[in-house]
Amino acid sequence: MRLPVIKHLTQFIENNDVDYLLETIETLENLTECSNLKDDELDVIGELMSNMFGAIEVDNMKKTGLSEKEALNQFMKRVMGSIDK
Repeated sequence: MRLPVIKHLTQFIENNDVDYLLETIETLENLTECSNLKDDELDVIGELMSNMFGAIEVDNMKKTGLSEKEALNQFMKRVMGSIDK
């Protein structure tokens, strides 16, 4: 996950709608079922999806009243905490 990408996607959600990301995630999930994809291509798709899920989570936290900075920090702390386990 890359914080600048998540931040950019969060801004996209603000300017548009979260449904665009949800539909894109569904499309990418379907694409992963293609047997002709190589491992590195699947890795890229997975990274994109992770960033999109992260942006959706940050957007949800912002809707609870957190500032963008607070939401991003909390999200990244949670991600880093889960990696350390």
